[in-house]
Amino acid sequence: MARLALVTGGTRGIGEAICVALKDAGYKVVANYGGNDEAAQAFTDRTGIPAVKFDVSDFEAVKSGIEKITAEHGPVEVLVNNAGITRDTTIHKMTPEQWQAVIDTNLTSCFNLSRCVIEAMRAKGFGRIVNIGSINGQAGQYGQVNYAAAKSGIHGFTKALAQEGAGKGITVNAIAPGYIATDMVRAVPANVLEKIVARIPVGRLGEAEEIARGVVFLVADDAGFVTGSTLSINGGQHMY
Repeated sequence: MARLALVTGGTRGIGEAICVALKDAGYKVVANYGGNDEAAQAFTDRTGIPAVKFDVSDFEAVKSGIEKITAEHGPVEVLVNNAGITRDTTIHKMTPEQWQAVIDTNLTSCFNLSRCVIEAMRAKGFGRIVNIGSINGQAGQYGQVNYAAAKSGIHGFTKALAQEGAGKGITVNAIAPGYIATDMVRAVPANVLEKIVARIPVGRLGEAEEIARGVVFLVADDAGFVTGSTLSINGGQHMY
């Protein structure tokens, strides 16, 4: 029977590519989304993958969402913590709300989701968790102290949880994407984008599908010896 995978922030960009790649690899997939009902419906119409709405930064909302998914589709065996937001500004202008929103959505969500699926994974003796970090969590980025802190936190979270899950057949890994050709990156002014690409040794932006390939590798049944690792997919921009 196909394993059930849940991808947070799964209806657009990198999340959509991960959902499609997992479905193509034979997984049963559910996407989570936070607010854009129209985009979520278009995603489901396009892919045939159901989308469930809940706020990943709210523990009780996550708990209810996981209960709903489990009742309708079965227990989550593969979790991809992909949901993320930006609230960019330099720290001398950053509000506490801008700080907290990014920490809650990008980092606390990893706890919320993992906490709500880990007991079922432990009981089954199998689980795969992949957390989507960022090159900017490894190298830092001007105007992103909130985002860099959250994404850097993901890498520590991954290594600690990997140690807890290892004896129960649960692997926990991270992927740190570089600059990927998503709508968010394409919206950057052309002159700035040129400077970004100039710093990437392979000479181009990454594609969302290239991140998805990494996820499919890490969640495979026969990838059980890979845990606590961060896979950097960044065109050689930052070797860490």
